[in-house]
Amino acid sequence: MDAKEIFEQWKQAALPEDLAEQMAELGTDDKWIEDAFGQDINFGTAGMRGLLEPGTNRINVFTVGRVTEGLARLIDENGEEAKKRGVVISFDSRYNSRELATHAARVLGAHGIHVYLFDDLRPTPELSFAVRYLHTFAGINITASHNAKQYNGYKAYGEDGAQMGPENADRLFAYAQKVEDIFSVKAAPVKKLRAEGTLQLIGEDVDEAYLAKLETVNVNKEMIKENADKLKIVYTPLHGTGKMLYDRAFRRGGFSNVVPVPSQAIVDPEFPTCKKPNPEFRDVFNPGVELANEIGADMIVATDPDADRMGACVRTDKGDFQVLTGNQIATLMSYYLLQNLKDSGKLTPDYEIVTSIVSSALPFKIAKDFGIKTKSVLTGFKYIGEEVDRMNKEGDGKFLMGFEESYGYLFQAFARDKDAMQGALMFAEVASYYASKGMTVFDGLQEIWKKYGVAYEITRAIEMPGIGGQKKMAELMSKLRSEHLSEINGVKVVKIEDYQDQVTLENGQETPLTGFPKSNVLKYFLEDETWVALRPSGTEPVIKAYVGVNKADIETAEKAAESFQDAISELLK
Repeated sequence: MDAKEIFEQWKQAALPEDLAEQMAELGTDDKWIEDAFGQDINFGTAGMRGLLEPGTNRINVFTVGRVTEGLARLIDENGEEAKKRGVVISFDSRYNSRELATHAARVLGAHGIHVYLFDDLRPTPELSFAVRYLHTFAGINITASHNAKQYNGYKAYGEDGAQMGPENADRLFAYAQKVEDIFSVKAAPVKKLRAEGTLQLIGEDVDEAYLAKLETVNVNKEMIKENADKLKIVYTPLHGTGKMLYDRAFRRGGFSNVVPVPSQAIVDPEFPTCKKPNPEFRDVFNPGVELANEIGADMIVATDPDADRMGACVRTDKGDFQVLTGNQIATLMSYYLLQNLKDSGKLTPDYEIVTSIVSSALPFKIAKDFGIKTKSVLTGFKYIGEEVDRMNKEGDGKFLMGFEESYGYLFQAFARDKDAMQGALMFAEVASYYASKGMTVFDGLQEIWKKYGVAYEITRAIEMPGIGGQKKMAELMSKLRSEHLSEINGVKVVKIEDYQDQVTLENGQETPLTGFPKSNVLKYFLEDETWVALRPSGTEPVIKAYVGVNKADIETAEKAAESFQDAISELLK
């Protein structure tokens, strides 16, 4: 059937009131009908994300129900033990998140699959922890992370607590695609599931276990005890799930001078204080900066609405505030951890830092200076988790930290997704360390740059929306593979790494690129030590463009990175 035929089917269906109203309002636009009903929503990177609207290419109770039916059939395939172990479900502060989470629980319950449902919104990393803590077969998180208020999403997790691996994710989606009638997916009544014990509410019991694990994140508790009182930290949960646990997490970590931003500590799906609740954007910090100036704080910590990403804004030597990049935060953390190990006489060469192929190389330069190991993996914390498992199994390394440029950090692997709570605690410890030396975090970053050189990286999401967006992205990547770029922004390309074809091109020679699963990523290395990477998103209609430069000072580096990003945007038009 074409988009209009499917649209007519939906018009005849018994829709919830909000979806029926949207159908009437939006259904007069043929372009909207084509986009909303012209294809099924993409299930990539173990999840899906989209506008909260009616349609097969949207997030709503029916698309969530179909995908959850796919998960249920996957669990059925694995037998009674898998059904008894069940699924744990959490949700964030967005519109319909609670309702979608409950509906997913009802679909699973109709199959006799045990479900643990959080009693209220919780951080994504706690969901990851809960999968491992409760030994469930899988996990579901209803969230659109840091997207704008019009969006919601669905993430599936495997039994290791990481986002579901490709094999099971593909099987889940294949089962979902076999659902012929999206309106016929069975969902058992909540009261029936509660009465028979199939649906179990969880909350404080798991909170306490997770908080106890968070107490293991900080490494120098004596130093924190002596210096934490020198800090005033402003914290904002950006209207989201970080509010649930931040106070207890900070206090149990030894940080009592933490002041929340009142306007942003209100759980609100409108995210009224920011266009996008994303800690990489300056505007989300404006209320925090105002409060920091009032109370004399030197830093603001922000967690995104599902509390898996952590950003920071710090006071500079000029007295104003600067938003740090995810790579800069990771650089500060990695240097501090290694210096602490060295100072305490515990530094050994088997420690390892793990990061993605599109993150900063500066922490690797620092790691080399301290004599420890490093590992690059594909984008996605499940790959960092796989490396942790490999180290544990083979006994050839000790996990120091994992990070991604997109404000994701992990220090203790009791969670297997990026954890903003861990990140906030470690960043507070870094600030305590510099306070012990009479320095600010900003001073510390300048010190690192002076020693190791300035590396600066920026990421842009080049949008390709609409029904043809996925096709356009595929065509662009195919063209780049067939017509190799010889220069970018006037600078010669000296090496290309193709993670899909798994080859390296250098000096006219093609050699195998080993050690990585196939992934649709191209990375270019230029003769001035700049690198550029292009990666189509698995859940959004965007190509992510990453640029990393190495320059003598930060001002030159910022200008160069912006110039390269402008050139890439022009290239991909």
